[in-house]
Amino acid sequence: MRIPRILALVLAGGKGSRLGALTEDKVKPALPVAGTYRLIDVALSNLVHAHISDVWVVQQYLPHGLNAHLANGRPWDLDRTHGGLQVLPPYQGAEGEGFAEGNADSIYRQKDLIREFAPDLVLVLSADHLYTINFLDVVDTHLEQGADLTMVTTEVAEDPSRYGVVQVDDDGVVTGFDYKPEDPRGRLVAGEMFLYDAGRLLEALEELHERQGQLEDYGNDLVPWFVEHARVVEHRLEGYWMDLGTVQSYWTAHLQLLDGEGVALDDPDWPILTAQPQLVPARVAASAEVRGSMVAAGAVVAGTVEHSVLGPRVVVDEGAVVRHCVLLDGVHVPAGAVLVNVVADAGARVPAGEHGRAGAVTLLDGTGAVASVEDFDRDAVLPRGF
Repeated sequence: MRIPRILALVLAGGKGSRLGALTEDKVKPALPVAGTYRLIDVALSNLVHAHISDVWVVQQYLPHGLNAHLANGRPWDLDRTHGGLQVLPPYQGAEGEGFAEGNADSIYRQKDLIREFAPDLVLVLSADHLYTINFLDVVDTHLEQGADLTMVTTEVAEDPSRYGVVQVDDDGVVTGFDYKPEDPRGRLVAGEMFLYDAGRLLEALEELHERQGQLEDYGNDLVPWFVEHARVVEHRLEGYWMDLGTVQSYWTAHLQLLDGEGVALDDPDWPILTAQPQLVPARVAASAEVRGSMVAAGAVVAGTVEHSVLGPRVVVDEGAVVRHCVLLDGVHVPAGAVLVNVVADAGARVPAGEHGRAGAVTLLDGTGAVASVEDFDRDAVLPRGF
């Protein structure tokens, strides 16, 4: 059997406005994860482990920091002469110029390049999620089912109305799709991994644009078109999946890692690859008390750290207390500071005193000031014991 020609589109241009101060000066896919990774590492690592090497990263919002991390694809062995990683920024001077109005519009603006590349299949991913999956299994499902679109689905324990809700029959054929419905029919949702037949994708994009004049998000027009006009099937993801779209979900995902309930980042058979910072190992002073935590390279801990994730170059002075927190690169916590349920953005200089409280997630911006305090959303996922 001929191996299909697969093109992967990683949509990495979203601002992630619900993350507040965390994405004011960085794009969401560049967010640190578990201290040393970036969110986009998840999508790229899953692709290269599945031997998918033609990868286009579609950018828009604040691309510079993300480009520095991508390093032309080198950490994932995608810096190659033929194929490999390509970055697609917004452009002017040709059809599709300007800024996209949503993820379906982002795909439409690349339609001529897709047609020129002539793939058999187009795999579209959002760089917003934590998961591990072998995309070759998705390809197998697609080919065996004779599908025009195969969507990766997963069941969620939280309120499904914030996602695209999917209905399927006993054969895995998608019979209905509701985008962020007020009254969801079930808890099966789209994991924002879509494998399209390339010809049908281009047909859909052209028809929708001609009819509407503008595409938006996939859930508003592209996926409903396929459900109505084509054969759509699911590929069920049984393992961990988390959309890091809010401060609470970002905080929760990190604490789940500490509790052994999060995404597997250290599977030797399926490692998440990244550009590691060149730093000395973390230093833990004699005065330090560290329990149930992750401490990245370059960090210095002399105070108390419990059930927290510390990024590179974080400093926790003697006399400081950090509990159930996620501290990004270069945060400094001085003596006399007590942090509880806090996410601190990179470079924050936290003042002495108490920050955060039970029953809420507190976000500190890059200056150390309180950017937001959000009471727990009990309809969304929380770490065990909260």
